[in-house]
Amino acid sequence: MLTSLTSLTQAYTSQELIIAALLIPAVAAVLIPVFYKIPNLRELVTLVAAVALAMCTWSLYPRILAGEVPELKVWEVAPGLELAFKIEPLGMLFALIASTLWIVNSIYSIGYMRGNNEPRQTQFYVCFAVALSSTMALAFSANLFTMFLAYEALTLSTYPLVTHKGTPEAMKAGRVYMMLLIGTSMVLFLPAVILTWALTGSMDFTAGGIIPADGANALSPLVIGGLLALFVFGIGKAAVMPMHFWLPAAMVAPTPVSALLHAVAVVKAGVFSILKVVVYIFGIETLSSTNANAWIVYLASFCVLLASIIAMNQDNLKARLAYSTVSQLSYIVLGAALASAASITGGALHILMHAFAKITLFFCAGAIYVAHHKTEVSELDGIGKKMPLTMFAFMIATLSIIGLPPFGGTWSKWFLALGSLDANYQFACAVFMISSLLNIAYLMPIVSRAFFKPLPGHPEDKPVAIAEAPTACLIAITITMLGCIALFFYVNPALELIEMVDLGNRTDAASALNGVAPTGGTNGR
Repeated sequence: MLTSLTSLTQAYTSQELIIAALLIPAVAAVLIPVFYKIPNLRELVTLVAAVALAMCTWSLYPRILAGEVPELKVWEVAPGLELAFKIEPLGMLFALIASTLWIVNSIYSIGYMRGNNEPRQTQFYVCFAVALSSTMALAFSANLFTMFLAYEALTLSTYPLVTHKGTPEAMKAGRVYMMLLIGTSMVLFLPAVILTWALTGSMDFTAGGIIPADGANALSPLVIGGLLALFVFGIGKAAVMPMHFWLPAAMVAPTPVSALLHAVAVVKAGVFSILKVVVYIFGIETLSSTNANAWIVYLASFCVLLASIIAMNQDNLKARLAYSTVSQLSYIVLGAALASAASITGGALHILMHAFAKITLFFCAGAIYVAHHKTEVSELDGIGKKMPLTMFAFMIATLSIIGLPPFGGTWSKWFLALGSLDANYQFACAVFMISSLLNIAYLMPIVSRAFFKPLPGHPEDKPVAIAEAPTACLIAITITMLGCIALFFYVNPALELIEMVDLGNRTDAASALNGVAPTGGTNGR
């Protein structure tokens, strides 16, 4: 892929590619309504925009690997307060995930929205495009000011998607969505941004962080810990308990929206923001030396286990997957809180691995609904006989979530466990192991029901007619399922990016990763 994009990479400057990545989804959002009476053209615009966005982001990838740090300054609102974009390795990884999965989600959406005869499909595609534009802005943000604006734009653009069905239940979920996400950002996130500027005189994302832990301007551990709390709870999209209620409530939305919320943009934007703030605002050395991160380690560990236990007791399939996401997001928050090079690697990798696995699970849940209108786990007995491809993909994604080889989730859990030991939080390593057992407890029974229980009302001695979801849905499910496998064997491109993250002490970071990169990892070059 990199070779095929060389010509495109050379044809445009990095600044032009950044502008294109921001504007392509926005232009698509303007063009989609023009073809609202011609669904084929409307959806063609969506697919073309998704492919064009992915090409732009993948064209930037070789430049970042080569050490370039592209910047784009748009507007200086006040001295030191700029709307600006800057691509660093973490942002590049997140942008690649979001832009690539937009293509797959668009393919799936066509099959789902048509197969389920959903209303307001034009509005759906428009809001989806705006959400992707906001996501790219957040991924490439150069400072907290730009991140905050993009974060809010993402919330506003996804609200119509959550309330898409227009039912009383959907409208109630939308109110919860807005109250929690806007409320936390205005009451906690925005004050955190302002306090950071007041305490440091800067909001720029800087290698090693901008929070002083020693010297004449050093902040006390109590102040650092309090500021970190404002960020962790203020970035509500990360769904850290008790700021998680919006996520299960939003499952009333169509499945492609659930996929957007869980895999492509929204929750990943939350945990990505926390990871970026920890690395570039606080700095892992500052957090580890002041011990200001300790409380988050315990809180995130608690959330990992509690959300898994709640998931076990959910009969609604999407609700079970939603609480699974709450737990898996806390893996990434825990990785950030552990503040070691390996845990940051694990957290960043988990954004990628969980994205592919969880989007597959939600695609499968949507396929089951479109084909057979089943929503409860207790209704899935024998469904694997009718939908063998769908439930096989569900099994593969489940194994990746659990962290078994040869599936992508293996590597993120490996680095997270290693990071917990490096940071001297041995109990966190036990949390990851226990959580994997809980993953088995709430996901594998679904697979077991589907394949090993008899199909209700169907004679066991007669063959079962295959009744899968529309072809577009199956194509998307197959792609993401294969991604769960491919990411085990081809994790190095992601590791190369993450290894380039400047943690403020490259010697420590390199030593933490050296020798553990899988199958010819980058650190052994």
